[in-house]
Amino acid sequence: MIVVKFYRDNKNYIKKYTVEGHANFADYGKDIVCAAVSVLAQTTLLSLVEVCGLKEESLKYEIDDNRGFLNVELPIDIENTVLDRTQIVLETFFLGIKSIIESYPEYVKLENGRCKQ
Repeated sequence: MIVVKFYRDNKNYIKKYTVEGHANFADYGKDIVCAAVSVLAQTTLLSLVEVCGLKEESLKYEIDDNRGFLNVELPIDIENTVLDRTQIVLETFFLGIKSIIESYPEYVKLENGRCKQ
């Protein structure tokens, strides 16, 4: 099962997300659930840089394809206009994961956490 966890701060901004595990919906290379989650998660990471304007080196992120693991954390100090753009991207990712779960609830799980930022 893939577990996607969103971490929000005390203002309800998403400041971090993790994706971990494998869906095991189908054989490697044919797993549409894993592919869908991967595309959303990695496009979100790319969008934080290319669309929102964050510098890649300011993001804390880790990718481990073998484990099926992605961890992305926003920098602590972000100007408000950039933060607003990141939230549009991250809330869109959240919505996409919820949509996948509607169709494949036994393969993807959504968790919510709190962060200190």
